[in-house]
Amino acid sequence: MASFGNAFSSSIGKKLIMGITGLFLISFLAVHCFINALIFVNDGGLTFNVGAHFMATNWLIRAMEVVLMAGLLAHIIQGLRLVFQNQAARPVKYAVNNGAANSKWYSRSMGLLGTILLIFLIVHLTDFWVVSRFTGIPTVDAAGHENLFAVMVARFQTLWVVILYILAMVSLAYHLLHGFASAFQTLGWNHKKYTPLIKAFGIWYSIIIAILFAAMPVAIYAGLIK
Repeated sequence: MASFGNAFSSSIGKKLIMGITGLFLISFLAVHCFINALIFVNDGGLTFNVGAHFMATNWLIRAMEVVLMAGLLAHIIQGLRLVFQNQAARPVKYAVNNGAANSKWYSRSMGLLGTILLIFLIVHLTDFWVVSRFTGIPTVDAAGHENLFAVMVARFQTLWVVILYILAMVSLAYHLLHGFASAFQTLGWNHKKYTPLIKAFGIWYSIIIAILFAAMPVAIYAGLIK
């Protein structure tokens, strides 16, 4: 048992946890983005509220929320531990360090990008998840569902919140650009035929997910969705 714990506390073990939790969060992002994108139906939030109601009342999804939060915390903690571990392993910087020659800048900035996303997550969870799961939505729509859409519209009337979401989605895009392919590589899923396809899919996934999430607050703030 001790050797099992030591394996996951090692550098390779930490990266393995990052890869597993990263793939889980990538899957969640796709589902979450699809549900949120229902606001683009632009029917006063009726379709979106149906999706939000399903997410809030389905027992399987509610159970998976616990797994999601555990995975998210594990991903954040292990990410921070890796950043601090890498810094401790190289307390004195090289006199000449041409990092760009070996990796992309966002690959070297995962700690910064992750910190921006952490700040965003605190705001986002406070604004929506806590409200929908614990405090209750104060209004209902024409179909009798809790009107989370009205909460979203009200929140995205504040410019700094919209700007925060845009910055966070830019960070998310770069975070995914590195993390998507890295997660597969960490788990040893490398193949000369399929790895290029995974990387290409990861690029498109990162861009589309980030654009869709960023477009939502922008469209609401601009009055395109009501």
